[in-house]
Amino acid sequence: MKKPLKEEKKKLHPIIKSLIPLVKTIASTFGKNCEVVLHDLSDPQSSIVAIEHGHVTGRKIGDPITDFALAAWRKGGFAEGKEDKIINYKTETKNGKILKSSSVFIRDQNNEIVGCLCINYDMEGYLMFKHIMDEFCSLTDLAEQKEEETFVKDIDEILDNIISKAIKEVGKPVSLMQKEDNLRVVEIIDEKGGFMIKGAIDLLAQRLNVSRYTIYNYLEELKAKKKIQS
Repeated sequence: MKKPLKEEKKKLHPIIKSLIPLVKTIASTFGKNCEVVLHDLSDPQSSIVAIEHGHVTGRKIGDPITDFALAAWRKGGFAEGKEDKIINYKTETKNGKILKSSSVFIRDQNNEIVGCLCINYDMEGYLMFKHIMDEFCSLTDLAEQKEEETFVKDIDEILDNIISKAIKEVGKPVSLMQKEDNLRVVEIIDEKGGFMIKGAIDLLAQRLNVSRYTIYNYLEELKAKKKIQS
């Protein structure tokens, strides 16, 4: 049974709670084309705790973190430099709208990432006049970083996307994959933060036609390998 909203708000991290008014302020300043989202990363499966102009991506309070933010969180920051923010990068909604997006991680007093504030601006109208607005429409394409961001309403869809991309990257049908291939799939999923999602072990075991204990063994093997390399 879903708990009352007031009770849920009491459990928010104080830093996250203090930023909720900022969400409405930013959205009101930049208008209906500007979606502003606040994530509480204590629960990535339903991380959105505040959102304004959710029609831009079709999301609402209680929807999950994106795959792009999940992977960055897993790595400790955005891009190779593990930065706390990434500004003006290009994303695209399921219905083809081009967005100008910015995301910033929120850290607590112990320097731990506890949340994420994201701005997604619908650029559709502006891009029609791009020739006179080049500076405003300057975008960083995530494809250059071999990353993409998917906006979904179900955390299972993100997990399925991560697993499918990992298998595709290995480049073999599952029926022909050997242990080394399976290890690479597990490694990619771990790098993308997939195992931070509840149920990842069981779903991956089903997709690779192995037992869940085999996946645990792969993770331990990769962990041991990293220790040796370091």
